[in-house]
Amino acid sequence: DPNRYKPTSVTGAPAATYELALTNADFKFPRQWRTNVAIDRRLPWDMIGTAELIYNRDIDGIYYINANQAAYNSTFTGPDSRPRFTSTAVNRINSNVSSAVVLKNQSVGRSWHASGALEKRFRTGFLKAVYSYGESKNTVDPGSIAFGSWNNNQHAGNGNNPGLGYSGGSPGHRVFLAGSYSKEYFKVGKTTGAFFWEGNQFNTSYTFGGDINNDGGFSNDLLYVHRSTSEMNFVPFTASGRTFTAAEQATAWDAFIAQDKYLSQNRGQYAKRGGLFAPMVYRMDVSLTQELFRDLGGKRHGLEIRADVVNFMNLLNSDWGVGKRTVSNQPLIPATTAQGGSISASGAPQYTLRQFNGALMTRTFEPSATVADVYRLQLTLKYSFR
Repeated sequence: DPNRYKPTSVTGAPAATYELALTNADFKFPRQWRTNVAIDRRLPWDMIGTAELIYNRDIDGIYYINANQAAYNSTFTGPDSRPRFTSTAVNRINSNVSSAVVLKNQSVGRSWHASGALEKRFRTGFLKAVYSYGESKNTVDPGSIAFGSWNNNQHAGNGNNPGLGYSGGSPGHRVFLAGSYSKEYFKVGKTTGAFFWEGNQFNTSYTFGGDINNDGGFSNDLLYVHRSTSEMNFVPFTASGRTFTAAEQATAWDAFIAQDKYLSQNRGQYAKRGGLFAPMVYRMDVSLTQELFRDLGGKRHGLEIRADVVNFMNLLNSDWGVGKRTVSNQPLIPATTAQGGSISASGAPQYTLRQFNGALMTRTFEPSATVADVYRLQLTLKYSFR
């Protein structure tokens, strides 16, 4: 009943606060320049070699600005000198407008992808090996909601000019090996065995676990990677009945950076959006198919029995075929201080190190625990006739 949800009186007065989603008057639907160069070559032993390079560049790409965001009125002091607002109350031009996100064009996004393959075909099957590497960079991974696309876009400076970072779909390294073999053993139909072995990786961003710069976003502030403990500004905190001192957290964070390949190579810099690539995970699927045919009543009847093992390597060893996930990609949590927000008396950002079950974080990755990390058995029966 729509009448149930109507207000009892309508004064015509504007809402106290509201948000806007706008499209720039000059906006154009996305266009992209694409160059694709490939070569196939017949090699010795009757193999086929393939090399391919794809390069893409935005002509009319997509990005967002919040037209209601005020100019930053301060900066942090020290090595992490990113701009900030002194409070969330001053980050809007019009206090009645919570956001005014504008969809615009930008032409800086780009990507490239290179791959090489070897393939050998036999009378009874084939064998193919492929390796590829690619990078994709843009200023935003646009989603379905304008404000969410802008507010959750990671940056280390101005949200209206975030700069290039790795896209969420940046492929990184990928390798796979596939093959099949068929033979008629019992004169009643073919027996086929096949496998697909693959290694790939995913990427994510290191951000603060909260709003360090008072811009209103709680997952969009990229970390500054400290050179040494002398640049760190931890504050003590108590959790699980234990107090963690600033010095203890600094030592633990410095050790965390040292064990993390990406962070240890980027000390003294801001983390890049999407710059953390997980270790490769390798999995293999295998299948065995038996065909059975027989002529009955002038018609051909067939039965196909297929058995699949998904993540076959995990069947052989419980430690194989298991992926990795980040323990947390938000290891630093902004600390609330007497100065208002996460800032020290000298103007430096302050934070605490994330803890789990009474212990500070010590490692970047841990084994994931999804259905893809365990082996699965599948049996298929297919009946056909003609």
